[in-house]
Amino acid sequence: MEKINLRELSDKLEDIVRDAAKPVYDATFDISLKEGFANIVTSTDVAVQEYLRKELTKVLPGCGFLCEEEDFHNLGSEYTWIIDPIDGTANYSRKIDQCAICVGLKYGKDIVLSAVYLPFTDEFFSAIKGKGAFLNGRSIHVSERPFQDSILCTALAVYHKQYARVCSAIIVDTFLQCNDIRRFGAAAPEICYLAMGRCELYFEYLLSPWDFAAASLILSEAGGVFCDLRGKKTDFLHPTGFLAANSRKSLDRLVEIVQSHIEE
Repeated sequence: MEKINLRELSDKLEDIVRDAAKPVYDATFDISLKEGFANIVTSTDVAVQEYLRKELTKVLPGCGFLCEEEDFHNLGSEYTWIIDPIDGTANYSRKIDQCAICVGLKYGKDIVLSAVYLPFTDEFFSAIKGKGAFLNGRSIHVSERPFQDSILCTALAVYHKQYARVCSAIIVDTFLQCNDIRRFGAAAPEICYLAMGRCELYFEYLLSPWDFAAASLILSEAGGVFCDLRGKKTDFLHPTGFLAANSRKSLDRLVEIVQSHIEE
């Protein structure tokens, strides 16, 4: 596959994602369980994902996909779209506006193009590798607040409740050293909030790639940093822990806290 023009593709991606969001506003949808009572999928998730797959294949023929719903994985391409049709499905199913359509384009080992769209608040986050991060076309940047003045966005591992105690210990330890915590119920919006300065720290013990891939580029292009639970480079193809911060100093401190509890 030839090298693509990311700027042109970014414009097309915004149109596709906004069009894909139309079913989200429908008040009627079906709900089914995927893996136990905590992990649900709606008919809207499936409809949004199918639309994205169809339209993104048109603009980038031969591309691969890594999608949340229906275990759709087709990784046989140097360009791979990583898609979460609705991040925060539990919120969406309860009419809570903290949910997002997430699309990231992986080239080689890196995410090079991304979009995270919150349909109910009309916040469209976007980024191209090396070109900065944007919210509704306006440049965004992480805050300069130090660790002790930071807000931590986090969650317990809702699909892996066996990690509840270690997550709780990490959250309490961090809370005692920072300003406060928030739990919005959707990873991608929280990471984007970090990118624009609404919070400064992020911790989740275990996420799937589609939960963070698109948002991670927006964060890094906004000046933020992220890693796995051990401070290593994040894997975009497999489930992993995810830590993020507005500065390297704060990220290193968060890694130390997490590591102290993992080692225990």
